[in-house]
Amino acid sequence: MLVLPVPMIVALLLGFLFFRSLLVDQRQPFLSVLLLACAGQSVLTSLVLYYEIGTLQPLQPVTASIIPAIVWVAFVESCLRQKPLPRDYMHLCVPILVIPCVLFVPAVIDTLLVVLFVGYGGAILFMLHVMKDDLAHMRLSAGHLPALIWRIIAIALIISAISDTLISLSLAYGFAALPGWILSISSSLGLLVIGYLCVSRDIEAKFDTAENDTAPYQPIDAGNAPARNTQKNSNASHTSGSGSGISTQPEPDAQNSRILQDLSTLLEGEKLYLDPDLTLARLSRKMGVPLKQLSTAINAVTGENVSRLINGYRIGHACTLLAQGQSVTTAMLDSGFNTKSNFNREFSRITGQTPSAWILARPAQTTKA
Repeated sequence: MLVLPVPMIVALLLGFLFFRSLLVDQRQPFLSVLLLACAGQSVLTSLVLYYEIGTLQPLQPVTASIIPAIVWVAFVESCLRQKPLPRDYMHLCVPILVIPCVLFVPAVIDTLLVVLFVGYGGAILFMLHVMKDDLAHMRLSAGHLPALIWRIIAIALIISAISDTLISLSLAYGFAALPGWILSISSSLGLLVIGYLCVSRDIEAKFDTAENDTAPYQPIDAGNAPARNTQKNSNASHTSGSGSGISTQPEPDAQNSRILQDLSTLLEGEKLYLDPDLTLARLSRKMGVPLKQLSTAINAVTGENVSRLINGYRIGHACTLLAQGQSVTTAMLDSGFNTKSNFNREFSRITGQTPSAWILARPAQTTKA
C-alpha cells in the first residue's frame, strides 16, 4: 500500500492550487510564485526526511530562505504598490546570503532562518498596524478580511521560525525523534496555511490603469453640500481664533474634516461606492489626495478605516433597496458587494441585524411610527 508522507501530501495540494491559479484564477504573479515555492519546499522536505536523499539536505535552508522574501514582495505587490520598486525585488536575493553560511558557517543557519522568518512576518504585521488595515489595492467590499488574511500569513511565518527553534533545541538536548514530527506537522501546516490563504479571493488585488498616490491635495468645490451624518460628531467647523477672515494654514483637524467633506460629496455625487471593485488607491487618485493622507483623515474624523466607511454607504443603499421590496441578492449586488458572506457580515455590523431579520422588523417599525 502506497503511503505518502505529510509534506508530500501538502506539496500535491499546493501544486494543484498553483496550476489552478495559472489556468483559472489568474492571480498576481508573486502570489502564484509563493504557491510554487511552498510546494517545492514541501517536496524537498519529503525527499530529505522520508526518502533519505541526504545530498539534497544543504538545499533546504537555501530554498526555505526565499519563502519569507516572496511573501513580502507578494504583500507589497498586492497591498502597497501596483508595480514593486527595484528595491522590493532586492529581497529575493536573500538566498545569496544563505549559501555562504551553508558552505562555511553552517552553525548560524538556524539562527539566520529564524531572523528571516520573524523579521518578514513582523514587518508585515507592522505595516498592517501603520496602515490601520487600509490596503491600497484591496476591494473595500471585503472589509477587514484582506488585512486579517495577511496577518495570519505573517503569523504563520513566525510560527515556522518557532518550529525551527524547537528543532534546534530538540537536537541539542538529544530528542532525535522530534525534528521529524515537527517538520511533518508544524512546518508543513505553516506552508499549507500560507499557500491556501494566498489564493483567497479576498486578497485579490484590483489594479487601476493609472496610479497617482502622490498628488497634492486639491479640495473639491463642494459648495454648501452637507456632510454625511457619520461626520456630524467630527470637528468639521474648526475655525481660527478671532474669526477676522484672515486666511491661515488650516489646522490638521480642519483639513481632515475638509477631506471628509469632499470625499462625502464625491461619493454621493458619483456613487463610487456602488462599484464592487472600488479601492483606496482609486479614491486617492479621484480626489488627488495621497493614500496615507486620505486614510489618516478618515480614521481621525470617523474613527473607522476606509473599508468600514465605504461599506456604511453601501449598506445604507442596500437598506433603501430592501425597503423598496428588492430581494436580498439584488440589493447586495446593486450596492457594491459581490459575495454574500461579506454583505451579511457588514450588514450585521452596521444594523445589528441580518438582512432577513431587518426585513421582518420593518413592518413593526413602520406600524409603531
